[in-house]
Order: sequence, then structure tokens, then C-alpha cells
Amino acid sequence: MGHDTEVIKRRSPTLDAIITMKMGKGILFLVLALGFYALSDNNLEWEYSYLLHAMHVDGSRKFFVDLAANIANISEKNVLLVAGVTLIYGSLSLVEGIGLILRLTWAAWLAIAESGFLIPVELWEVFRRFSVTLLAILIINVIIVAYLVVNRNRLFRHHLHSKKDAVPSGAAGTTPAGS
Repeated sequence: MGHDTEVIKRRSPTLDAIITMKMGKGILFLVLALGFYALSDNNLEWEYSYLLHAMHVDGSRKFFVDLAANIANISEKNVLLVAGVTLIYGSLSLVEGIGLILRLTWAAWLAIAESGFLIPVELWEVFRRFSVTLLAILIINVIIVAYLVVNRNRLFRHHLHSKKDAVPSGAAGTTPAGS
């Protein structure tokens, strides 16, 4: 029983960093979803022009003119769809983070699956149009997946076994099942 107690109390700075990233990403995406939802019934062309004016940006450059044309083609339905998908993804990241805080095994597998799913996409993007940012994101996701896969038993196993394997008080001399 002493060994299980040590595992429960052991800190894991790498897991704490993963949790912080997941929670931060979840909060960011929820805020973005709320922003998309708030903009869904607005005149996006006017909002874009106002933003450029407020930032003192010359909107007559080709890049900004092309962006304005693309913004003009965005419908309220599309903005609501993006808001919904962003809300779901942000909620998933928060659930992952909370599950990792509680050291629930399913949360580790969810984090492994989510990060692992993105690796081929990120790899493709790095080869298609290399950037240091894309490479950094790819490396971070590979590290997250590798760390959680390699350390999943040490980090999460105790929640499944420590309570049911514990020796009841007054039962000295008995051994937990499976030992």
C-alpha cells in the first residue's frame, strides 16, 4: 500500500505542462467560439473595415482587398458552423485537461488519440510549406504522445488499482487480490 501512496503523491512537471497546454487551448477555443458566435449576425465587411481603420492599416493593399472579398462571401450560417466546431474542440480540450488533472486513464488515451491524430496532418503541412511554428507544433505533439504512451502506467494506473487493492483496516496479514 505504501508504494501506491508514493505514486499518487509523485509530481510530474511534464504532465503539468501538458495539462496547462490543454486547458489553455480549451479556454482559447471557447473564447474564439464565443467571438465567432457574437460576430455571426454582424456585417462582417463593416467589422473588417472598422478593424483595419482602428489599427491604422492601409486597406487598399492587394492582400487586404483580397481578404475583404473573401470576408464578403462568408455567410452567417458558415460563421455559426465555425463557432460550433470551435466550441466542441475547445470543450474537448477542457475535458481532456480536467481528466488529466484527475489522472483518469481515459483522459490519457483521449490526449494520445487527439495529439496522435494531428501528427500526420502537421507532418504534411511541414513538408508542404515549412515554417518553424509548424515544426514546433509537430514536435510538441510528438513529445506529448510519446510521453503519455511511455508513462501512462506510472501516471494513471494508480487510480484504477489503489483503492480496490488497499488492505481493509483490521485485515492485517491478508494480501490484495492479484498480488
